[in-house]
Amino acid sequence: MSSPTLDLDAVDLSDRRFWGAPPEQRHAVYDQLRRERPFAFFAEPVVPYIEPGPGYHAVTRYADVEAISCQPALFSSGAGAVSIADMPPDLNEFYGSLISMDDPRHGKIRRIVAKAFTPRVLEKLVGNVQAVADDVVARARRTAEDGDGTIDVVADLAAPIPLRVICDMMGVPEGDRALVLRQSNVILSGGDPELVEDEEQMVTAFLKAGEELAGLMARLAAERHAHPADDLTTALVTTEVDGERLTHQEIASFFILLLVAGNETTRNAISQGVLALSEHPAERERWAADPGLTRTAVEEIVRWTSPITWMRRTATQDVELSGQSFPAGSKFLLFYGAANRDPAVFADPHRFDLSRDPNPHVGFGSRGPHFCLGAHLARREIGVAFRAFADQLPDLEVTGPPARLESSFVNGLKRLPARLTGVR
Repeated sequence: MSSPTLDLDAVDLSDRRFWGAPPEQRHAVYDQLRRERPFAFFAEPVVPYIEPGPGYHAVTRYADVEAISCQPALFSSGAGAVSIADMPPDLNEFYGSLISMDDPRHGKIRRIVAKAFTPRVLEKLVGNVQAVADDVVARARRTAEDGDGTIDVVADLAAPIPLRVICDMMGVPEGDRALVLRQSNVILSGGDPELVEDEEQMVTAFLKAGEELAGLMARLAAERHAHPADDLTTALVTTEVDGERLTHQEIASFFILLLVAGNETTRNAISQGVLALSEHPAERERWAADPGLTRTAVEEIVRWTSPITWMRRTATQDVELSGQSFPAGSKFLLFYGAANRDPAVFADPHRFDLSRDPNPHVGFGSRGPHFCLGAHLARREIGVAFRAFADQLPDLEVTGPPARLESSFVNGLKRLPARLTGVR
């Protein structure tokens, strides 16, 4: 992909409309920023009722993303990892959970959560993914057969698989799952006007969605205290590390994290993976003919789509990066999609190559204490989903452009129209 020369002074990564543009436009900006302004500075987006912050540096080179991620003592997550604006500490931790913590608290909470993810729990989860994917695919085909042959890749395929896996994992009752999907969409909307109608009420909508999910998990945690079950919620309420257990609020916060890291990211990797395969039919045919490509194909889909656009870090003291000095308190947004197309690391980075190997992408975060805890499960879900599509939906055809989420944080699709050509 050639990168035209752009007027970088006219680029504003804080403008939500930028994130609704096609990926090739965003990547053209990333390419030029990497070459000319690898720490470009931007004013923070205006958020109703939140005091404007000092601005942030956009980190677009792979080496700089890795350097910041590997030095948590110098680049804090605890000041806020999922919000550009400085949020009140209690809200910051509630919506960010482990992602917005530093050691020693981060280490203790992560050890409790990791201990709950026992090999038996993980094995059960991995085994459940195939059954979920098969059922979701069968339902999608029935939807097409009962209608006009069309489906929405997001609503009918990509969204149900990770949502059901996480809700099964946590033991969320069937009757509560629509609420979980609805409120997680609000939290991760990035203020998209289709999901949050009144921008002035954006913060209120986020808070209300968090309260709804917290209430659900508080109820579920109390039920598991009284009546343990074979699910992750039971493991989380009963697991101790150094005599400490998670509080109900910490469990609720971790549940929101699961919805971000385990639901939305996998959902968007799947939906945008379907789109990428439709745009690269030779790669789709190659994978369909060779299931042995699944391992590298999954990694390439995550690199290509980079479902989480950025995480924030804040300098705890005066620091130097790649010969440039920054004062304490400087904010950095680590743009994973930009790092995943850095030609210093990836040969022909704008080529979609399902056999790319090695593929040291940062789609699950870079090296360091905040690398995604659920990366193994996400890889399994993506791999199983696409093999199910290849085997059971070989006639799946994308029929129009996607509706993109106008969010700088989540690189997501709201809708992707498709049809099953063998139905009608």
